[in-house]
Amino acid sequence: MKKNLFLSICNLLLFTVFFAQGCATAPKPHDYSAYLANMPASILVLPPRNESTEVMAPYIYLSTITRPLAERGYYIFPVAVIDMLMKENGVPSPDEMAQVSLDKIREIIHPDAVLYMTIKEWGTKYQVLNSISIVYLSGQLVDTETGRVLWQGEYRTVKNSSDGQQGLIAMLVSALVNQIANSISDPTRDLACINNNQLFLNQRDGLLFGKRHGQFELDQRNHREIMNRTAAENSP
Repeated sequence: MKKNLFLSICNLLLFTVFFAQGCATAPKPHDYSAYLANMPASILVLPPRNESTEVMAPYIYLSTITRPLAERGYYIFPVAVIDMLMKENGVPSPDEMAQVSLDKIREIIHPDAVLYMTIKEWGTKYQVLNSISIVYLSGQLVDTETGRVLWQGEYRTVKNSSDGQQGLIAMLVSALVNQIANSISDPTRDLACINNNQLFLNQRDGLLFGKRHGQFELDQRNHREIMNRTAAENSP
């Protein structure tokens, strides 16, 4: 009797698992149609708008942005030169830079797209036995000719210095070491690099490979096939 009851429960659990798997739907592919139709070769990155309380955050962040975008296959206009050019032409702050028209940017600098970044959170909060560092970014890539949004995304990275620590003594030692280390270097810069990788380089909804990347043609072909297949599935 007990054996039959046990087998019945096992069969019920197996049925539930298989039924749940059958009902689960695959995530909808990210819509890259505007991106594919206006594929940029060059990107101008404006200094990010800053919604955090850390005054230096935009310029710390700017030091992290060129490498991941260039490695993705895009020509990136030198961020320091663009910042200086804007300021010399009477546009001193990131908020004001973001208001400059795309037509004017295209006329003077000739980028294919502009990347607008916003720093939503940035900084390290110190507590008794640990510290919490947060970097929260959002971005929008806009085509300079059409004004279409090609890509947008956001990502929040949090690092707790006590992660993985056990025991009061270990936490005290870790807190002391982290406080000394953080007084020498800013941990948020490393977090920003992690954030960039998650935001721009992820395979689900990151940036497409640029024209300078070795996988550009394959990436374009794969995404166009996905787009065509999705359109066919959704057609009446």
